[in-house]
Amino acid sequence: MEHKTAAYICTGCGIGEALDIEKLSQVATKECKVAICQTHPTLCSQAGAELIKSDIEKEGVNTLMIAACSPRVMYDVFNFEGCIMDRVNLREQVVWCQPPNEEDTQMMAEDYLRMSGAKLKGMELPEAFKPERELSKDILVVGGGVTGLTAALEVAKAGYKAVLVEKEAQLGGFQKKVTDKATFPYKDVKPNDIDALIELVQKNANIKVYTGAKVEEIAGGPCVFDVKVKQNGTSAEHQIGAVVMAAGWEPYDPAKLDAKLGYGQSPNIITNVQFEEMKLAGSLARPSDGKALKNVAFLQCAGSRDPEHLPYCSTACCLTSLKQAILIKQDNPDTNVFIIYKEMRTPGQSEDFYRKAQHSGVIFARCQDPTVKVSGNDITVDFVDELLGESVSLGDLDLVVLATGMVPMTAFGEDPRAKEPKEGEEASEVPADTILASDILNLQYRQGPELPGLKYGFPDSHFICFPYESRRTGIYPAGCVRRPMGVANATEDAAGAAMKAIQCVELTSRGAAVHPRAGDVTYPEFFMQRCTQCKRCTEECPFGAINEDEKGNPLPQPTRCRRCGVCMGACPERIISFKNYSVPMIGDAIKSINVPDEYDEKPRILVLACENDAYPALDMLGFRRMRFNPWVRVMSMRCLGSLNLIFVADSLSKGIDGVLLLGCQHGDNYQCHFIKGSELANIRLSKVKETLDRLQLESDRVRFESVSITDYNTLAKLLDEFSDRLVEIGPNPYKGF
Repeated sequence: MEHKTAAYICTGCGIGEALDIEKLSQVATKECKVAICQTHPTLCSQAGAELIKSDIEKEGVNTLMIAACSPRVMYDVFNFEGCIMDRVNLREQVVWCQPPNEEDTQMMAEDYLRMSGAKLKGMELPEAFKPERELSKDILVVGGGVTGLTAALEVAKAGYKAVLVEKEAQLGGFQKKVTDKATFPYKDVKPNDIDALIELVQKNANIKVYTGAKVEEIAGGPCVFDVKVKQNGTSAEHQIGAVVMAAGWEPYDPAKLDAKLGYGQSPNIITNVQFEEMKLAGSLARPSDGKALKNVAFLQCAGSRDPEHLPYCSTACCLTSLKQAILIKQDNPDTNVFIIYKEMRTPGQSEDFYRKAQHSGVIFARCQDPTVKVSGNDITVDFVDELLGESVSLGDLDLVVLATGMVPMTAFGEDPRAKEPKEGEEASEVPADTILASDILNLQYRQGPELPGLKYGFPDSHFICFPYESRRTGIYPAGCVRRPMGVANATEDAAGAAMKAIQCVELTSRGAAVHPRAGDVTYPEFFMQRCTQCKRCTEECPFGAINEDEKGNPLPQPTRCRRCGVCMGACPERIISFKNYSVPMIGDAIKSINVPDEYDEKPRILVLACENDAYPALDMLGFRRMRFNPWVRVMSMRCLGSLNLIFVADSLSKGIDGVLLLGCQHGDNYQCHFIKGSELANIRLSKVKETLDRLQLESDRVRFESVSITDYNTLAKLLDEFSDRLVEIGPNPYKGF
């Protein structure tokens, strides 16, 4: 489309008092070549918005440069459908963090207008991606336990259709093996109502249920997932919009526990799961001979919070042991029941359940390392009571219950069909209908058949910022497969994941992205004529959004894409671009910066800042009226992973003295919204430094720093330190060429 560009400069919030607005208008009209340039005292007011709308309707303006506040605010006001737009941050990152009416402050503001003008020339109006095939809004739920049943029911209540796949012959999951539960309002043990939940699901016309079934294959992406479900030797196909993965958990294998806990040395030493089986069978008695229970001890954290077993807390163990202890006291109030714990974790209102156990006569003792001793039919637990500071020996125990933890189904199993038999061994024979833990989703993705996991087996996600999200767009883990939790939390988790799945299908059906660029209708476009089949885009995409054919050509799946631009930064041929975010566009913006010569002693620093943490941190400096170096020119990046090395080359050839990359923390405890974007940027930077050294340009001119949004208080110092280092190094020798 042919651009007709208008610039609108706000003079409110101190902008008009700190800057020469007339000079800014001249930059916009003469250098940026805008057709219309207007100023307004409050551009975000109704009158200001109407001014812009009037020019769109009457003057045919279709490209907007709005020089006012940060693009992170007032986005609902500055939302003009059908127009290309770029916002210039004059308020937070110029006048609120620089001294008013100074030459450097004015130069900074003018540069930002030049950069905006250069970007706008390269922008095109985004067009939402629309697959050629019909879109589906049906939700696949994998797993028929409490979480899966609740998720399917919530989907149906919202007016959508659900397909529920359960690997067992009946619905209910682990709760089908439980007679009682501890849940809100935590005043007493409650009867298990799983059968009522199953009945609601089975009777709902919007839920298609498969039992004794498995997901054989999932191909495609959100709204165009092709799912094959295998059941009793037959295969059914469904087109699916999004997936809730509620595959559940398995108890930690007690055979792996330390010998000092005594498991396997006596039939009267059992796990919390075996206790439930005993209760379901209708008898709370000594397993060895069926005699009544007189003395019972529960040992908490059996394997949990232990680096040799399960390093994490399994969350529900404390409530489960409290419930089981109360059940014993209800069965026979004269039974002595002891709970030996590391820490009793009953957060929130579940603390009432702890009090219920106390009032029932359960005795509590704190010890980090109890020992179980078995001698014939005698069982003794020795421990040091940390609160009393005394050694205690509980003897004549009829039952010892070990509170084993939860292990997500995603952490289990190797597929025997994928293992090569060792010499002398026969190949494993696996029946065709065998359900393996590694068979949960069977994604037809180049990056693998299951969700990427953390070191403990839970699906990887940025769960702090984006609960339920996984690294595969449109697939939402929920319940105990996501993290250990009890029934109440699993029910809540199921509803949350169901709503996220619905949000996904609604956004995708409009051609828009899900988190964190929710609503973004751009998507990467590939100029395949120059593709060299290097596979970097497919290998570096954090979300598996790009498959590849047998020749190595990328096969983008736009509905999987989260618009981070990592593929754009990865491509050495620069064939990947977005309508409003591309390598040439950013390069032109960098080249538009006015770089004074070395005699002016005004170095220039280009800051490439991640829009999710670093850019907001810079805004925070402005909000708090904190000063930072006036030599800085900030370029917002969708993700630092979209950094293409040409940006650094363009900067240095332009004469810019230093380039500072501000990205999120990477590594095991990453904070990057796009998983590994900042890590990839840091890797690429190491290659840049080698090149700089060969060109006899100091490698210190280019630097990477991890920045969280909360680091604003140290960010100004960081910018000053970098500028001081550039002064020591001296001017860029390419300045003026």
